[in-house]
Amino acid sequence: MLTKRVIVCLDVRNRMVTKGVKFEGNVDVGDPVEMGAQYSRDGADELVFYDITASAEKRAIDIEMVKDIAKHVFIPFSVGGGVRNLEDMYDVLLAGAEKVSLNSLAVLNPTIISDGAKAFGRQCMVLGLDAKFVGVSEKFPSGYEVVIQGGRKPMGLDAVKWAKHAEDLGIGEICVNSIDADGTKQGYELNITGQLAQILTVPVIASGGAGTPAHICDLFAKTQADAALIASMVHFGTYSVQQIKADMLKSGLPVRMQR
Repeated sequence: MLTKRVIVCLDVRNRMVTKGVKFEGNVDVGDPVEMGAQYSRDGADELVFYDITASAEKRAIDIEMVKDIAKHVFIPFSVGGGVRNLEDMYDVLLAGAEKVSLNSLAVLNPTIISDGAKAFGRQCMVLGLDAKFVGVSEKFPSGYEVVIQGGRKPMGLDAVKWAKHAEDLGIGEICVNSIDADGTKQGYELNITGQLAQILTVPVIASGGAGTPAHICDLFAKTQADAALIASMVHFGTYSVQQIKADMLKSGLPVRMQR
C-alpha cells in the first residue's frame, strides 16, 4: 500500500508566510524559507508554496524566493500563484521546484494544462482547486462551485466536472481546498474530497480545515485521498509533523517516518 503523504502548505504574501480563516483575516506567521527548511527537517513529505496575491495583482511569482527555498529544502516542493504561461512554469522548475501548481490560470485558460503537460510532463502539473459549497443543483451536481483569485471570484463551474476535465487535459495531481473549512481547524471537508478521490485516477490532496491528527486519520479512513495538506496546526506550534505522523502510524496508516 502506498504511504499517505503529509504536505505542509505555506501561503506567502510579501515574502511572509500568512494564514487566515476562509481566505480572510490573514496574519503573518514567519519567513517562508526558514519555515520550509524546518518542516523539511521535521519529516514533511512535501511542501507547497502559494504566492496568494500574485494572480489578483496580475504579477509574476517571486522567482528569487523559489531559488532561496530550493537551497534550503531537501524534499519535493511545488509552487503556485503568479504562473501566467509556459515560460513562467519553466522558470519555476528551473529555480528548483519539482511541481507547478495552477489554479486561476487553468480555469481561465484550460489549454495551459495540456501545454504544460506536453512540455514538462504531467507529473509536474498540479491543479489547485478552491471549492465552495453552494448546494446540489442541476448546475452544480457535486454541490460545490469553483472559485478563483484567492476565493474572490466564483466561476459558475461545478468542482467535480472541472477536476475531471483538468485530469483529461493532463493534470497530474489535484489539491482540493475547501473554502468553507479553510483555517477553521474543524476537520477536512470530506464530501468534496471523497467525490473527487472516487472519480479521479490521479492523486487527490485534501486541503482546508485540519486542526488535529485525528482529522487527518479521519480523512484517510473515510476517503481515498492520497495526501493531507496542513498549515495552521503546525504553523502555530500546536503539533509537529513528527507528532502527526506518529498518530497516523498508531491508527494503522502507511506513513513514511524519519529514521
